[in-house]
Amino acid sequence: MSISLVKGQKVDLTKNNPHLSVLKVGLGWDPMRGRSMDIDASALLLDENGKLTQTKNLVYFGNKNSPCGAVVHSGDNLTGHGDGDDEVITVSLQQLPPEVHRVVFIVNIFRFFSFGRRKDFSMVDNAYIRVLDASQDEEILRYNLTEDYKGMCSIRVGEVYRYGGEWKFGAIGEGSTITSLNELVKTYE
Repeated sequence: MSISLVKGQKVDLTKNNPHLSVLKVGLGWDPMRGRSMDIDASALLLDENGKLTQTKNLVYFGNKNSPCGAVVHSGDNLTGHGDGDDEVITVSLQQLPPEVHRVVFIVNIFRFFSFGRRKDFSMVDNAYIRVLDASQDEEILRYNLTEDYKGMCSIRVGEVYRYGGEWKFGAIGEGSTITSLNELVKTYE
């Protein structure tokens, strides 16, 4: 049975399910009024201080695998059209090295300006993040992004993090006006 989260809510992933080892993190969205919009999902592997442990620990369409092999990106969806998850990031909890304390999931609009027009997340419907138990392809939780993200071109959606020897998920939903993935990454260096 899936849990529906709200912004700021946290939930245990492994405390009541100690056999949970591989997660599929599905991110989805629909462009409004039939528009095509290239939105990208990324994962950052961070240390206990919330800093990027190394440059290659940014996993996205241009770097689909973390060096440790624990985080893998499914590939780039260029339009957002279609049903289901638009991009999926797989996380093997047991493969994450001890220095990685959290994996943060971000979505950003790839081309903020297109044909002279500014794009932002107010032009996106039905945005969500969901976490599945990969062994059973069963949804554990879902966080629907229902806030008004007008003017925002990136969103820190959620995070999987270590806490007291267990893994948890936190629904963040924090929008930003930062327009490029490179600039977003700098906030974690």
